[in-house]
Amino acid sequence: MKFYSRYVVLTLLLSGLIGCDKTSEDQYKDHLNGPTAKEILGNPNYPAISYGGYREKTRDDVPTVEDLKEDMQILFAMGVRILRTYNASQFPQAERILEAIKQLKQADADFEMYVMIGAWIDCKNAWTDIPPVHEEESEENNRAEIEMAVTLANQYPDIVKVIAVGNEAMVHWATKYFVYPKTILRWVNYLQDLKKNGQLSNDVWITSSDNYESWGGGHKNYHIADLEALIKAVDFLSVHTYPFHDSHYNPNYWGVLEGEQDLSEVEQIEATMLRAKQYAISQYQGVADYVQSLGLEKPIHIGETGWSSVAASLYGASGSKAADELKLGLYYQHMRDWEKESGMSVFYFEAFDEQWKDPNDVNGSENHFGLIGLDNKVKFPLWDLIDQQAFQGLSRGGKSLGKSYDGDWHALLKDAELPPLNNGTNSAD
Repeated sequence: MKFYSRYVVLTLLLSGLIGCDKTSEDQYKDHLNGPTAKEILGNPNYPAISYGGYREKTRDDVPTVEDLKEDMQILFAMGVRILRTYNASQFPQAERILEAIKQLKQADADFEMYVMIGAWIDCKNAWTDIPPVHEEESEENNRAEIEMAVTLANQYPDIVKVIAVGNEAMVHWATKYFVYPKTILRWVNYLQDLKKNGQLSNDVWITSSDNYESWGGGHKNYHIADLEALIKAVDFLSVHTYPFHDSHYNPNYWGVLEGEQDLSEVEQIEATMLRAKQYAISQYQGVADYVQSLGLEKPIHIGETGWSSVAASLYGASGSKAADELKLGLYYQHMRDWEKESGMSVFYFEAFDEQWKDPNDVNGSENHFGLIGLDNKVKFPLWDLIDQQAFQGLSRGGKSLGKSYDGDWHALLKDAELPPLNNGTNSAD
């Protein structure tokens, strides 16, 4: 990493290479802080991923900084350059991630990683035995999350590039905690005001990361004045799309078409997964169309999308037959292709399997969205990185990484479920 001396900055200023709209001191700080969110998002040089990193069955067991440094090095070897987190104050995970990145940067000038830090937002009485009050918010929790996100953004300006207010906090099926757009808007405006007042860098972008319907891409019930105001207030929209879940809940797109039955099973799966890509694109387009209908222009990036490799019921062999590593691999490749085709960022969900999400069911689908398993087996879409020795010398929990199925393609295919026949009558249970 190169650092400008004040002499070099002055020389550049005098030679006209630095514009007069910023002082030399501002330019010097900008260089130290690295690229901005505007320069990172949608830039193919900065692949994105969603990251939790919890290894145990409860988030109370927070990984250490050393644990997180292992993960950051693995992500860097994967090519990842920006990751997304979910909580700012409820657990010390976010600040430990930032400290891990800081230490790695200090040890290696070539190490580069940026963060979209999440501030979790709840309604009043969320996650309690008392009925939730969606019209009101959990003031103490939400303020603590926002304030910690601001503190961390100011403490690590070279790493934190985005603050996301809420995670799937506005979608109505999040019955335990969802809020209405007015709550998200309140905190987005608060953060934008901090930027105007110089208490938060203007280069930090503000968003909310939510389901495509919450952003107006689905049912018109979501089309309210507060959502329009929110879209105006954010710097970009972070949109979630999950064809995996809709293989059960909205399966009209899902399955093998009658005209594809003469294809090989692998080709039938490939055709089905290509439709999954198109389905995700249609949800994104629904949001884009809604934003355009308002006469607005805002960047849209994918804050979450992913595919599980294991499922016990709804998405497994007795359900939609969506969950296996072949389909995960195909979907991952489709999302990365779409990312390049569209010029946007896709925060693919997720880096590593996590077992706290469904601790009582080892086969729960939420535990298996990772590209790398808890057994340190690198799943099918990243097998080529093992061949390229990208992870050589790296470990997680003191153990090296290897291929799932020991790299046996035929064994992987044996576990791949053929999706059901789609004759145009698919419907959710």
